[in-house]
Amino acid sequence: MAATAAETRIFLEVRRQLQSALLILGEPKEGGMPMDISIMPSSLQMKTPEGCTEIQLPAEVRLVPSSCRGLQFVTGDGLHLRLQAQAELGTKLISMFNQSSQAQECCTFYCQSCGEVIIKDRKLLRVLPLPSENWEALVGEWCCHPDPFANKPLHPQENDCFIGDSFFLVNLRTSLWQPRPELSPVEMCCVSSDNHCKLEPKANTKVICKRCKVMLGETVSSETTKFYMTEIIIQSSERSFPIIPRSRFVQSVITQCLVQLSSARSTFRFRIQGQDDKVYILLWLLNSDSLVIESLRNSKYIKTFPLLEDTLKADSSSAWSAIKVLYQPCIKSRNERLVSLWESDISVHPLTLPSATCLELLLILSRSNANLPSSLRHMNSFQSFLQM
Repeated sequence: MAATAAETRIFLEVRRQLQSALLILGEPKEGGMPMDISIMPSSLQMKTPEGCTEIQLPAEVRLVPSSCRGLQFVTGDGLHLRLQAQAELGTKLISMFNQSSQAQECCTFYCQSCGEVIIKDRKLLRVLPLPSENWEALVGEWCCHPDPFANKPLHPQENDCFIGDSFFLVNLRTSLWQPRPELSPVEMCCVSSDNHCKLEPKANTKVICKRCKVMLGETVSSETTKFYMTEIIIQSSERSFPIIPRSRFVQSVITQCLVQLSSARSTFRFRIQGQDDKVYILLWLLNSDSLVIESLRNSKYIKTFPLLEDTLKADSSSAWSAIKVLYQPCIKSRNERLVSLWESDISVHPLTLPSATCLELLLILSRSNANLPSSLRHMNSFQSFLQM
């Protein structure tokens, strides 16, 4: 094998549940030098006539060198091999809402994009998950008497917070619609007259952050507002606003939504759609137990995406938990037939987000796909993606 050790790209994906790993050593460049590769339980060693380069694995990861199998060279990609591995690194996700610790506490709602206070010092006595979207049909099937919940939507009371698949429902009393400091950063698209809120048409029910003009949610009724999880951070009022890169936050929230929905409902295919019901992305969740380690020893070869914060680390010991999905972009009338098929399939779960966030997610998917070894970027007609 001919390459310069200092310029060799290392890609290692460890499956925690399967205790297996895929190791890819980047394809050598023309004119490179011969290189000997040694695999040890805690490191990878590459020797060339110019010297030896050793890459240390994270302390939680251990390889079994004697289990190497499936050795092959893939043109345009590099050397592939599989081996047994162990990884104990737990998944580190950004908490959307800690139900146990934040219930009974005073909470503050922030705009995630700019940090403006949306709702200040709200004491939440109940933090409850909403039932599935078909709960009313199930009540009708199982009750031998008229449905007691007919025409009675589940709206939170004053100190409630209801959690949906990708949103929070919060009660905003009529009195809170008056100009107050806690709501001043938000423009509510309704008018107040004689202490009564009159909703505008659906197109004008968006809740917009005054500072950064990001869509935070929608008004559901005269007292209830829906805030999207990708736009809001709920924090104990005793704590300060956590500064989190936007792309990292979106990835973490979407990851949690996909993992939780797949676990609770055995759903693995999702339609990512905007609040206008327009489908932007089709997602197929493959696994959620991956641990990714990537190294490119010479930092000048690391590609960055200038429009988004780079969450991939150049450190040889860096590792991050990931989920693996297949995706299809659906913007500009792409994949219309597939979208139609998935919309008529009851096993496909819709996940609604603001339209701008759907485009952000698509950009994140594209960026992550471009960072994968070329042989891992596509499967059939889908593009592949490893997400934090």
